[in-house]
Amino acid sequence: MPYAVRRLNLGRTPQLDALALECGRLYSLTVATFWRVVRKKALWLKPSSMMRLLTSGVLHAHTADATVQAFYSALKSWRVRRKTNPETKPPSNRPRYFGVTYKSTAIRLRDGSLVLSNGRGNEPVVIEGWAFDLPCLVRIRWRGDQYELVATYSQPAAEPIIEGRVAALDLGEVHVAGCSDGWLVNGRELRSLRRQREKTKQHLQAKMDRKKKGSRRWRRLKTAKTRQLRKLDRRLGDLLHKATTGIVSTLLNTGVQTLVVGNLKGIRDGLDYGPKSNQKLHQWLYSKTTFQLRYKAERVGMAFELQEEFYTSQTCPSCGERHKPNGRVYRCSGCGFTGHRDVHVGPVNIRAKYLGETPVVAGMAPAWGIRLRPHLPVARGWAA
Repeated sequence: MPYAVRRLNLGRTPQLDALALECGRLYSLTVATFWRVVRKKALWLKPSSMMRLLTSGVLHAHTADATVQAFYSALKSWRVRRKTNPETKPPSNRPRYFGVTYKSTAIRLRDGSLVLSNGRGNEPVVIEGWAFDLPCLVRIRWRGDQYELVATYSQPAAEPIIEGRVAALDLGEVHVAGCSDGWLVNGRELRSLRRQREKTKQHLQAKMDRKKKGSRRWRRLKTAKTRQLRKLDRRLGDLLHKATTGIVSTLLNTGVQTLVVGNLKGIRDGLDYGPKSNQKLHQWLYSKTTFQLRYKAERVGMAFELQEEFYTSQTCPSCGERHKPNGRVYRCSGCGFTGHRDVHVGPVNIRAKYLGETPVVAGMAPAWGIRLRPHLPVARGWAA
């Protein structure tokens, strides 16, 4: 279901430190208790049993339950991931501090303030001047220099319109996406930021490896590494949000009612193209891009579909002959068709697959591209 969030910086207060410390204690106790019972009794405690066993006198009862449930969510993710990667390690970290989650039962509005209850006998967290509606979930987390409040609002998806114009997107590592309407979004800035992140990580990790673990210099380098990587991650997330918002708004403004995106799940499995190409594939944010496109399209009432894209970038959209292209330009040796691989071939074939038809392409206009400008606000329809 689509959702919306509002973020608010809270600074740092002794009350928030105490709540985060208590959540960290409860989460660490959950981790230790679960694995101790597994090791000694060969039993996997259920979440309901663990929530009855572990409580807190500082937190709201449902906040304590959410902290315990966070461990079981991590455990569920590990069970799924180990099916494809047996070397994946189960959740075992015991953090000193942990995010504080408030469910709807602990959230209320009072005289223009957002009040987050901490249970009987404890002072609530009061956010003065709250000018928004009542959220369904609130999470307070540490962002490196201060606490941040993330309020989540559930928004029922608008009834999707299945009939009408259909457009397809072919997500790529070089370009963010190519559209069957004849345009693409340049991914140069995203690729540059990903390379910068990996180089920064490698540079600082090499320095850390030359220091004694736990020493003062090692700790300073670790802090610098965390701070710089977090900054680059925020820049990457901001740029990707601007790209996906611009794509959806452009399609909406041009009358598209059904968005079809190529399904890239498992594309990394069993592939080995060499160190450089493998690194690019593992840095590719296709899952995050698909997720953002899905919820943003459904939020505006656009139907969203995933379509298998086997050989869509290798099949000629004119004669159907399969040919692996070299570079970004596709040239068919059978019929002489020539077009941009990420615009005139991939998304056109994805759209045809979804509609169950075979396109016959005569002449196509040259692809026109969109370059992201990260310093600008979120785009509002590039093709309008």
